Amino acid sequence: MEQTVHDFFHDFRQELLAGTEAGSQFQLAEFMELITEELIETGVVEGFDFCHYRAQRGMRVDGYWFNEENALHLFVADFDNRNELDSLTRTEVDAAFKRVTNFFEASRNRQLYRELEETSPEYGLSRDISDRRGQILQVNFFLLSERVLSDRLQVLDNNAIADTPATYTIWDISRLQRQRTSRGQKEPLDIDFMGMFGAGISCLPAHLSLDSYQSYLIVMPGEVLSALYEKYGSRLLEQNVRSFLQARGKVNKGIKTTIMREPDRFFLYNNGITATAQDVKTIGNDTGMQITRIKDLQIVNGGQTTASLFHTRRKDKAPLKQIFVQMKLSVIDSEESETMVPLISEYANTQNRVNAADFYSNQPFHIRIEEFSRRIWAPARKGEQRETKWFYERARGQYGDAQSKLTPSEQRRFKAEYPRVQMFTKTDLAKFENVWEDHPKWVNLGAQKNFVQFAKRVAEQWKQSSDTFNEFFYKRAIARAIIFRRAERIVTQQPWYGGGYRANIVVYAIAAIRELCERQKKSVNFLKIWDTQELPPGFTDSLAIAADFVNGGIINSPPGISNVTEWCKKDACWTGLQTEIGTLESSLPVGFWSELISSDEYDEKMKDAKKTQKIDSGIDAQKKSLEIGADQWRIIFQGLSEIGDLSSKEAGILKIAQQIPAKIPSEKQSMILMDILEKARAEGLYA
Repeated sequence: MEQTVHDFFHDFRQELLAGTEAGSQFQLAEFMELITEELIETGVVEGFDFCHYRAQRGMRVDGYWFNEENALHLFVADFDNRNELDSLTRTEVDAAFKRVTNFFEASRNRQLYRELEETSPEYGLSRDISDRRGQILQVNFFLLSERVLSDRLQVLDNNAIADTPATYTIWDISRLQRQRTSRGQKEPLDIDFMGMFGAGISCLPAHLSLDSYQSYLIVMPGEVLSALYEKYGSRLLEQNVRSFLQARGKVNKGIKTTIMREPDRFFLYNNGITATAQDVKTIGNDTGMQITRIKDLQIVNGGQTTASLFHTRRKDKAPLKQIFVQMKLSVIDSEESETMVPLISEYANTQNRVNAADFYSNQPFHIRIEEFSRRIWAPARKGEQRETKWFYERARGQYGDAQSKLTPSEQRRFKAEYPRVQMFTKTDLAKFENVWEDHPKWVNLGAQKNFVQFAKRVAEQWKQSSDTFNEFFYKRAIARAIIFRRAERIVTQQPWYGGGYRANIVVYAIAAIRELCERQKKSVNFLKIWDTQELPPGFTDSLAIAADFVNGGIINSPPGISNVTEWCKKDACWTGLQTEIGTLESSLPVGFWSELISSDEYDEKMKDAKKTQKIDSGIDAQKKSLEIGADQWRIIFQGLSEIGDLSSKEAGILKIAQQIPAKIPSEKQSMILMDILEKARAEGLYA
């Protein structure tokens, strides 16, 4: 039975209360994070920093994010921890947006920051808005509400605030429900060219038959492409693995130079754009065919071109009337987009090449972590009798989907086995890991950038040795999750904590602990944390001390630094903390140091786990080889032989595989067969 919005509201409220209790966080902060995590995961926004300010003079703000395209997102909440679902009227919407726009105007034009406490998050935000007044090209206002709109209004008309173009977006409880019930997929863009531009876009059909994928060749006017990017921003580029590089790279500088100096030759010089869509509407006329509507346009190659057109027009006032861009548009059914779009992106992206597939949930790394999470029981905590599991949500919405068809009693059993507080996503895993394995600034830079950095490192390590990702890695990751989430509660409980910078403090407090351990050639005993599912007393006390140290360090930032949150995203912030970290070492309790293990012991555990995983991988590969069967291996052999993509060693092993079950490939041979299988997939010889 389909869930009603009232049922969803009550489930959401229970999730909110559970999250507040688990993280010892203010309910408003938990509310904002729950919704913005959804927006970040689905690409609506790139990140979110909590910042609550409310004044009697009709001003309010609850969070913000500066993106690399010189746009500012400002968030305001409609939240009162209501027990029952209520309606949100147009008058209340207007009032909420008025309060947040008042904050923006007062900060931009009247130097509101001069009236605020210098160490507060709102001071840093207000000061940044004032200092960047000439650089902020657009401000996007978001209203997040625990109520439901009474008139189905979702987006208000755009206008300008203090001469800055502005957009207004509402996320009420019904829109959040639609987002979640669509398995975490983004709300598809619905671009009406007739409505936006008064005319369709000329195109040429490039598909050969009705049975093939629909494809179109388009000559896209630069003005139209720039206008689309201005309206939809990075939502057009969600499947593109590269972000706009602010015209710093050679490619972007070349694009800008052509726009400014030789616009009539832009079509000649530019490589064009590769894009996908779920659906396309066309009409025929005297001049041929025109596209009138595109559902879910996604630029998978050409993000730099698109963004460069917009920024050069906005910053340099460059006219785009003479500029046209060739576009190859493929229509991909929504059910196949998760597998097809990454492949299109991977093959289309050759400049600044990054393997797009590494970013997607169906990659072997994520599948292996998911398998561990479904198989490995976590030990019962002290005083409890029941073991539980941690649930890795490899694809968005898996945790909810796993329960959707269960009876109430089955749901209770499921939640007992997989408690909600033990669910973690790909971006959560990236956060837990990057604090320890990379520069801590990545976590402060937001979920998307942090995950990209994590994915790059994992891809490199997987290529070197997939056995690195074993049961020890999984248990260590869970221990790090316990540390991270416990640190969040510890910070909130400190008497000096004033409600700001928690995310930044947590990241650098853990990084400080890691740094001190490395200097002493020690390691946290992650397996001990896994075995107990909690932190030892010395570690808990040390996190509190480290958090206090970090809080003082980031608040007392160098002269000229006004926004602490933005400062925490800089290399220099961590460098500065490292220079003073010696004073922290003597402050940590003796119990903490006694709980650690030596680096040699830690390395030995990793080596043993890697050996075990190698054995397990060989067994799994052999099993998979047998399942595929001789006939399929024969097809693969013939196909790869015809294109000359087999070494003599691979050909020999494939000959053995073609004799299954009379001959059985060894575990080592089966591992090579798995590599051959990837070649076959790339050539379309194996699905």
